[in-house]
Order: sequence, then C-alpha cells, then structure tokens
Amino acid sequence: MSFASQAARTIELLKATPGWARVKDLRSDCDDETVVAIVDEAARFAETVLAPLNVRADREGCRVVDGRVRTPQGFAAAFRRYGEAGWLSMDVPESFGGQGVPLVLQSVCAPLFERGCVALMMAVGSTRAACHLLAEAADAEVAEEWIEQLSSAQWAATICISEPDAGSDVGRLRTRAVLNDGEWRISGQKIWISFGDHDMATRIGHCLLARTNDQPGTRGLSLFLVPDRFGDDRNCVTVERIEEKMGLHGSPTCALRFDNARGILLGAEGRGLPQLFTMIELMRLQTGCQGLGLASAAVDLAEQYAGERRQGGDPNKPAPVIARHPDVRRQLDEMRLATESLRAAVLELATVMDLARLETGEAERADMAALSGWMLPLIKNFGADAGFTISNAAIQVFGGAGYTRDWPLEQYLRDARVMTIYEGTTGMQAIDLLTRRLWRDGGKGLDLFLSRARRDLTGPGLDGCAEADVALQVLADFEKLSADMMAMQAEPDKALYRADAYLRAAWKAFSAWMAVRVAKTGSQTAAAEEAAA
Repeated sequence: MSFASQAARTIELLKATPGWARVKDLRSDCDDETVVAIVDEAARFAETVLAPLNVRADREGCRVVDGRVRTPQGFAAAFRRYGEAGWLSMDVPESFGGQGVPLVLQSVCAPLFERGCVALMMAVGSTRAACHLLAEAADAEVAEEWIEQLSSAQWAATICISEPDAGSDVGRLRTRAVLNDGEWRISGQKIWISFGDHDMATRIGHCLLARTNDQPGTRGLSLFLVPDRFGDDRNCVTVERIEEKMGLHGSPTCALRFDNARGILLGAEGRGLPQLFTMIELMRLQTGCQGLGLASAAVDLAEQYAGERRQGGDPNKPAPVIARHPDVRRQLDEMRLATESLRAAVLELATVMDLARLETGEAERADMAALSGWMLPLIKNFGADAGFTISNAAIQVFGGAGYTRDWPLEQYLRDARVMTIYEGTTGMQAIDLLTRRLWRDGGKGLDLFLSRARRDLTGPGLDGCAEADVALQVLADFEKLSADMMAMQAEPDKALYRADAYLRAAWKAFSAWMAVRVAKTGSQTAAAEEAAA
C-alpha cells in the first residue's frame, strides 16, 4: 500500500459524502478534476518530502544549543517547502493571501501529510490555526503583517495555554499581562508548548492566554500575540527546557519563560478563551487527522506484511501467506473497517464545518454549526485513539517483528499515545459532549445527527441492507441512552461518572453509520482481497 492508494481511497469516500455534493454546489471551483490533482500532488509531496524525515527525526530528536532549539536535519527545509508549495495556506482566506479552499479539501490532504511526518506537522498545525485566529481576532494591520508570513512558512506560531499548576483547568492560569505606557507586558511560565522554539522560521509568534484583571476563573483571561522578536531585538522569551518524551521526538515540546515580554492584545480584553477556540477547534480536527494518518500507515503496513509473510499450513506444501489465515484476516478486516470508518467520519465533519460557513440561509448555517459542534469531540478523541489502537493492532499482526525498530510501527505507537491527551483529554471531550452539546444546547446537535444519519441509512440502494439495519438499531439504542443522560441533569456527578461511556456510545453510533458508507464504496473489501491475493 502507498500514499497514492490512500489518496485514491479518500477520494472515493469523499465522493460518497453527501455534504460534499452540497459544498460543490456552493463552490464552483471544486470540480472533480481539480480536487483529484490536488490530492495526488499532496500524496507525492508527503511521500517524497516528508516521509524520508520521519524515522531520522525520531532518532535524532531535538536539542538546545546556546539557548535555542535545534530541530532534526531537514526539518527547516521541509517546513519552507511546505509553505512555498501552498499547502499551509490552502484554507487561509484569500483576502490574506491564502487559497481559500474548503476545509474538507484541506482535511483530505492533511492525513497524508501526517502520515508522512507527524512530528513536523505539529509546527504546521499551530501555524495554520494561528492564521485563522489572527484573521478573526487581530487588528487589520497585525493580521495583514502576520498571516502572509505565517502562511508562507517564513514565520511560525504556537499556542501557549498550559502552566505548571494549570493544565486543563484554564481558570487557574497565573501568567499576567500588565498595560504599561500603552504597551502590554507579559510575565509567567508556559509549558507543553509544541515547537515553542526552533530554527525553522525567522520569527515565532506565541498565541498566549494571560490574566489582565483579578476576575476569577476564565473571565480575567485575555489573548495576546507575543512575538519572539521585534525587528533585530529578541523579546524576553526564554527556553527553560525541552521535554524528554515517549514519542514525537522531532517535535520540541518546550517550557517557556516570559519576563516582561512585549505582547499585542488580540480582540477584546477578558475574552481570551472564547477567541482562542477559533484556533483550538481547528487543532482538534487536526488531531483527528493525525490519528487517521498514522492508522492509515499502520493498516497498510499490516496488510502488506500479511500478504508477504508465509507461515503455517500443510508442512508438505509451501506455506501460505498469513493473510489467508482466518484469525489474521479478522484482524486485518477490523483494522481496515475502523480506519476507513474514521476517514469517512472526518470527511463528514469537515463538510459540515464548511456548510456552517457556506450555506445560504442563516438557519441552515446554524444547524450545521450545531451539528459540527456535536461531531467534533468524537473526531478529536477517536481519531486520536485510532492512531494508537490501529498501530497496536498492526504490531500484533507483525508479531515480534513489529516490536522492533526494523519497522516504524513502534514509532507510530509512541507518537500517537499523546494524541488523546493534548487539545483536550478523553475525559474533557466526554464532559464537553455531555454538558455542552447535549445539556446546554438542548440536544439540538444530537437531533441533527440522528436525522442526518437516518436519512443517509434509508436512502436509495439500502433496502434490505443488513449493515444499514444494524446501524439503524445502534442509532435507536443511542437515542434511548441520550434520553436517559438528558434526564440525569439533576444528578450531575452521577452523569459525569458515565460521561466516558456516553462518549463511546456516541462514537459507536457515528462509526456504525460510516461503516455503511464504507461498505458502499467497497474499499474495505478491496484491501482485504489485495492482501490475501
């Protein structure tokens, strides 16, 4: 299996995504020929430019030299090439020099790049998200200056939230911003900052939350852009250390110290967290794409290996390939179905997020926004989870060989482990789904989800389809569970104890729906037949 086969499989699932037809109706520049050409070129770039860096970067890692971070050999050149080729600016608004393509097209390409070198793409993800954040929150002059440089990969950006005593509990942040003679000055420590410092760009902008008043919780937080330099002068930002991590060794995770550093206020004072969610939501979708990219690589390797490795059978005859053994076929089938169902789900979410901006009616846009809000915690968590679980399953197919560094599966496993932690842990996604998407929104996203799924599962060509009938029953069971969870608002502790189970039930419903779409394209069956041939 190759990057090209992943691209082709993705295109087939995109064509089977009903929302894509609506996006094309609203965007005349998304003809099939153009889309195929873009995705094919993304696959070539990922395979020839990014993939050769992946293992080398894992083994070389990053280091601090004279107070600055040095990234693995080849990272700086690849980052620049990524920007120069226009991949970073794909969905950046045209008014800021981007290409303004629909988010779904960016999400088609992203898993290819993540598969190529997920560590390097950590820098790309925060930089791209910062472009969208600045387009919404920054003054026109700041946005014009920064977005063009960021989207071309001349500059880079980070997201600075966590502190030693405030991780997920953002309301306990202590970094302070003080207005002094018309200029904001920021002091404090930030940790877990991916690519908090590096040698790949000439300037780094930190999108940073800091407390600007004494209001409790998140109400006193404001959002700032803190550049690492102003002209030739270094700003007061220091790298204290880079973390020694289980995986993602090519991505420097930094602890940063801000000592009276100059900052630029973004948006309204005290509205920092809501504004930052422009960036966070894109990075949560990116996390789903990261996991999908690694899962795609892992299952491809497992199918390839199982189609070549010979063991067992009649000792008087040549050994068959292990893909012909029933238990190995089961493992491959389960891995492929889980991966392709996730791929379909990512495309479904991305089209819905596009329609939340593109639909012509205000009510339709509001519905799509509610639906995307419902789907996003699921894609973030279970996309991330797939990167780990599918890599783990692939190692099982390889046996002892998969446990060695002769194959990249053990690296995929290590790289993926953190993905259900950053950008909101599994528990936080479960709480978000229950308390915000179900309770606070009155189940609007749930109702839209169920309606959309049932319409799709009872469409043309599905009469008597056993898979569709199974999916409809899963949806019915999930609707009943949702009613039970809705009724538990008066017992929040009891409900929160069950939030994780509810999140997993929601994904079971989503993936059952998507599995029918996958079956209609035949991609799972084709992959299994190719492995066993």
